[in-house]
Amino acid sequence: MAGMSGRWESGFERALWGTRLMVLVAVVISVLLALGALALATVEAAHVLALVLRDLAAPGADSLHTRIITGLVRAVDGYLLTAILLIFAFGLYELFISRIHIAESSEVAPRLLLIRSLDDLKDRLAKVVVLILVITFFQEALQLRYDSPRDLLYLALGTLFVGGALYLSSRHPPGEH
Repeated sequence: MAGMSGRWESGFERALWGTRLMVLVAVVISVLLALGALALATVEAAHVLALVLRDLAAPGADSLHTRIITGLVRAVDGYLLTAILLIFAFGLYELFISRIHIAESSEVAPRLLLIRSLDDLKDRLAKVVVLILVITFFQEALQLRYDSPRDLLYLALGTLFVGGALYLSSRHPPGEH
């Protein structure tokens, strides 16, 4: 009877270990979403470029400058979202499936693929998400109207909080360089 339970246990463990391959769905979907985000950001950048070229021909409109800067911020935001999705896909693949062997000969890989635990992946993603939030704050600040000193105070407080978030996200835990 002991042999039967050992085979059952071994088969169950093999099946359980195989469930990690479900993560491939998230990896593939993340890469496809990254392609979509890249396409949207590129369309936004092309639209901004067209506005810039049109603005060179007829300078002067402040609202056009605001639209250009807002479009630039949206394009950068889209490219950062693309980066988040790729980092997420790479991290999940390396953590659950296998090392990306072709990346081992790449000079870029050590900077990009230093994901050895879920905490590493979470930290990488959190830093990029903070950057996206900063860019979104900047975009919103450009579109607001500042009609009173209180509005400027809120902008200053928001900027202080953004600076604090950037400072805290760039700090390393003690003992880490």
